[in-house]
Amino acid sequence: MNDHSLKKKLFSGFFWKFAERIFAQGISFAVSVVLSRLLLPEEFGIVALVMIFINIANVFVVSGISTALVQNKDADNIDFSTNFYCSLTVSLAVYAILFAAAPYIARFYDMPDLTLVIRIFTLRIPLSTFNAIQHAYVERHMQFRKFFFSTLFGTVFSGIVGIVMALYGFGVWALIAQYFTNTIVDTIVLFFTVPWKPRLQFSAASAKRMMGFGWKVLAADLSGTVFDQLRSLLVGKVYTTADLAFYNKGKNLPDLIANNVKSTVMTVLFPAISNINDDRQRVKELTRRSLSVMAYVLFPALFGMAAAARPLITVLFTEVWEESVPFVQLLSVSAALGLLGSISLQTMKALGRSDILLLLEFIKKPVYLILLIVGIKISVLAVAVTMLVYTVYGGLVNAYQLKKLIGYTYSEQLKDLLSPMLFTALMCGVIILISLLPIPDLPMLIMQVVLGAAVYVGISYITKDVNFTALCRVVKEKRSKNGPQEDL
Repeated sequence: MNDHSLKKKLFSGFFWKFAERIFAQGISFAVSVVLSRLLLPEEFGIVALVMIFINIANVFVVSGISTALVQNKDADNIDFSTNFYCSLTVSLAVYAILFAAAPYIARFYDMPDLTLVIRIFTLRIPLSTFNAIQHAYVERHMQFRKFFFSTLFGTVFSGIVGIVMALYGFGVWALIAQYFTNTIVDTIVLFFTVPWKPRLQFSAASAKRMMGFGWKVLAADLSGTVFDQLRSLLVGKVYTTADLAFYNKGKNLPDLIANNVKSTVMTVLFPAISNINDDRQRVKELTRRSLSVMAYVLFPALFGMAAAARPLITVLFTEVWEESVPFVQLLSVSAALGLLGSISLQTMKALGRSDILLLLEFIKKPVYLILLIVGIKISVLAVAVTMLVYTVYGGLVNAYQLKKLIGYTYSEQLKDLLSPMLFTALMCGVIILISLLPIPDLPMLIMQVVLGAAVYVGISYITKDVNFTALCRVVKEKRSKNGPQEDL
């Protein structure tokens, strides 16, 4: 793929993926606000417990071989069909294990009703298999426009289902129905818009080739997911489902911003780097640009959320959720600082270095485990503090490997992050000063958002920041349809 073609696909991909995230997650957030007012924290806590096992199980479905499909420039229909049958077999086996383990999990948490919830909710795992291959096909061919419509329809319809069921008193089942409906509608829309359909084709050679790369990615992702979910698992066991709900609310709010921006860039960045992974200089340039743009967008949003956490929580979710404020603050900072580590991992995947991904898990996870044990023995808040400490450590370890692979030095990484960090610090200073005013939460929040954004954009405009200029040019060119932005 030549430079012009790659930039054109990158531009189109960034636009459609970001549009999909903005619309879909905006709707999801609005739905979550409504559901938080209709349902109890304990009901959110029950769903959070089951999601621990679903998230771990989904690694077997969407990681490894699916990642190999996107990374492989020559993947054909036989590869996709082979992947589908392998993933389906694994997902059915995982579901059978969870079905049998459900009573023991319920006993572990001393919640007898959890057995039925697990057995029903985890049906999402085999249902997600077909959807995972559809997503891999769209990413491989960089057809991100298709994501926009499938995700939008699924999010809207599932949100309606969840709210209606909550209003009729279905409690935790309203949340489960929302998750199910989203996956089903997304799959149906992609079935009619994506040309790939499973065929009666299977290649043992293809499966072996993909597993050669994919098993290391799967092992690394599985390790990361298991250890990440371990926090929620232990919080739910040692403390209460309400404590878990407050922790998750504090985690979900920054994740809403961080994951959407990251997934936009990562989803487009991965196949783009895979197409040029034999040219290390181009990979480095693309990685630097992606990191700088992501930091420019994420830092003000996440640090700003931390600075305005209290009025944000009380205005959106009422005082019932006020205990989640310190979690929002700590985990927002953690999500922002995790940016560099995420970029590093995605670049390593695209370069085909799954061996390094697996090695890094052995380096990082003992530290993670020590910090988690210390935190869980103190308090739920201490668990969030240890998450922040580990994020910094993990980011530095990942960034060191990026330096070795593509020559992206620490000084260059700091330079690419410097202006977003300085601009964000000034913006947060304004937000904190406003929080000292003796005014109600709603007008305070409005002032913090408006004045904080004005300061950030104003400084960017005055200094002619390269990221601000590039983003403005992207919007202008998209509106005028004059072609792709060369700087991206």
